[in-house]
Amino acid sequence: MKRIIALLLLIPLADIVLLVGVAQLIGPVATVLLVVLTALIGMLLVRAEGRHTVRRINRKLSHGEIPDSELVDGALLIAAGAFFLTPGLVTDLCGLLLVIPPTRYPVRLLVQKYVITPYLDGKSDGFVTGTVYTGGFPNPNANASNEQTTTTYNLGEDEYSIDGDSKKD
Repeated sequence: MKRIIALLLLIPLADIVLLVGVAQLIGPVATVLLVVLTALIGMLLVRAEGRHTVRRINRKLSHGEIPDSELVDGALLIAAGAFFLTPGLVTDLCGLLLVIPPTRYPVRLLVQKYVITPYLDGKSDGFVTGTVYTGGFPNPNANASNEQTTTTYNLGEDEYSIDGDSKKD
């Protein structure tokens, strides 16, 4: 978590350094126009990709399928929109990486693998990925070769009844 916070703090710093360097190179007015132009183009791209993603979501829902990848794409497009609205060239580059489908695909896979799946597995005790223990209660006395030892209990007739009627004396 500390690395993520450090990364989020380094992005504005990199933006400021790059904007100062570009302003010295092409002038302050041209730099402001460049930032506004990249934001406008980026928002147009987010809008077009958002419409495409909504169409894909509707198509999957009409076929009775779960639009899991499309929903992650939608979340990444929202993040891209936030990056484009933040003034700066580095944030615009991050937004551009999230908008273009060939670069969004690996980011989506990473988000699904390292963020969404562990979160859902933690909330559902492994049910999402199928790592649920289904063989009864785990045996703490199992040996190192993963063999399950079987414990047998002999119950008398008065202690257990298969048909559900209890025999009391």
